[in-house]
Amino acid sequence: MTVDATLSRPAAQGTLRIGPHTVWPPVVLAPMAGITNAPFRTLCREFSGGKGLFVSEMITTRALVERNEKTMQLIHFDATETPRSIQLYGVDPVTVGKAVRMIVDEDLADHIDLNFGCPVPKVTRKGGGSALPYKRNLLRSILREAVGNAGRLPVTIKMRKGIDDDHLTYLDAGRIAVDEGVTAMALHGRTAAQHYGGTADWDAIARLKEHVPEIPVLGNGDIWCAEDAVRMMRETGCDGVVVGRGCLGRPWLFGDLVAVFENGAGGQGASGPAAPRFGQVAAVMRRHAELLGQWLGDESRGVVDFRKHVPWYTKGFSVGSELRRALATSSSLAELDEHLGKLDHDQPWPAHADGPRGRTAPGKRVVLPDGWLDDPYACAVLGEDAEADTSGG
Repeated sequence: MTVDATLSRPAAQGTLRIGPHTVWPPVVLAPMAGITNAPFRTLCREFSGGKGLFVSEMITTRALVERNEKTMQLIHFDATETPRSIQLYGVDPVTVGKAVRMIVDEDLADHIDLNFGCPVPKVTRKGGGSALPYKRNLLRSILREAVGNAGRLPVTIKMRKGIDDDHLTYLDAGRIAVDEGVTAMALHGRTAAQHYGGTADWDAIARLKEHVPEIPVLGNGDIWCAEDAVRMMRETGCDGVVVGRGCLGRPWLFGDLVAVFENGAGGQGASGPAAPRFGQVAAVMRRHAELLGQWLGDESRGVVDFRKHVPWYTKGFSVGSELRRALATSSSLAELDEHLGKLDHDQPWPAHADGPRGRTAPGKRVVLPDGWLDDPYACAVLGEDAEADTSGG
């Protein structure tokens, strides 16, 4: 599919600046737990030619401060990554401040993003993630500690509209963030109650941009192809986009995004005239698994970690249940190669492969701490167990 000329470029196209960093095109890889590790970021950057901003998977502040072994591996950046971008998740202002100071003092990153978007029940029931902005004073305290300890590093936030349609927080949170010196903010146009179901509310992104014109606002939600990113910017006036589930099994989407922003034309992915055949997809799958093995220091561990990506890469292709299962249970590169070699590499990109990927089911009732909604300004003290390793939202 070629790009409609009327969608070729945003109406108010400009360079996105996050503190001292210029981001072009104005495209950010969303942090996703277990996904946006160094190997996946490498793939995305290769397709984009190094253009855009690629954020690490979510790092828990307490684990970072305590130098948890797994966490210290997750903050590893390739020498070619610039700027180095870390997303932090925390519920305690003091711990968040210590984590930010550690990043500054030890030169661990060039940009810090704070997560207030996670809708997972085990997080919201402790008052974290997308539940936290409801407590305005707690949000302000966390942002004050983060910005105050960040020195020259820019601090940004990612959030949702609110807990549910009766408890929207994004406009208040946006104003608090501006007041506390946050450099930019991203809004996922869903509530915690929606989880990843339904349709993202792009009108909310437009309202937030109007509400906080002082700093860049990035939109997130339902960007499945390059044209969606351009359309979001045209319709909302946002300053950039954050791409999450749309790139699952499609790291070449970032090449498409560069092409559509710079040339008004699709690139190597499903958005352009050179949509990949299965042979090209298979080569990316193989490289992804290999990079994971190198990163983990063990080929078998890398292939096992890669298994979760198989359904995303093969979506829409004629694979068959038996071979799909074999791919998703491979334990070595040789085994993966054997199964990939059995498939028709000349298969064209499936006509209906674009669209929702990953989790799409709507959420259930948002689980919150007892009395959480009684007073949006009351002080909240959250326990250490509120900091759980989970997805970003």
